[in-house]
Amino acid sequence: MSRIKVNQGDPEAYKAMLAFEQYVNSTPLTTKHKDLIKIRASQLNGCAYCVDMHTRDARKAGETEQRIYNVSVWKDTPFFDEQERAILALTEEVTFISNKVSDETYNKAAALFEPAYLTYILMAIIAINSWNRIGVTTHMEDFLKVV
Repeated sequence: MSRIKVNQGDPEAYKAMLAFEQYVNSTPLTTKHKDLIKIRASQLNGCAYCVDMHTRDARKAGETEQRIYNVSVWKDTPFFDEQERAILALTEEVTFISNKVSDETYNKAAALFEPAYLTYILMAIIAINSWNRIGVTTHMEDFLKVV
């Protein structure tokens, strides 16, 4: 049995999610930062549909193959700068919220980013986690196409 498509089950719910995404896209958060957040959270949540979509988007925006391939092992590579590392660490801890967001991770991000930018980062992490939960729950991976 196929699963519900949220935009068909309740178009208003889908519009609310799109509005949240539009808010995130309207912030001054850089494309690189948004892409790293989306890719890493989607990897952690096992959302194949979102990993596929966001790695393609990152490539189109100029992200290198090397960095895209290494997002999952960012701690063990020299390919990410201090800000990106703070964003990736925060993305991991917010995604696995039941393990708590450590003071160390939060304070490092807070030291690197102005409060407004840190808020944009958090909202982007929350948004992609919401999309991932929709994607995984509704089996959106069934819509992946081989190119």
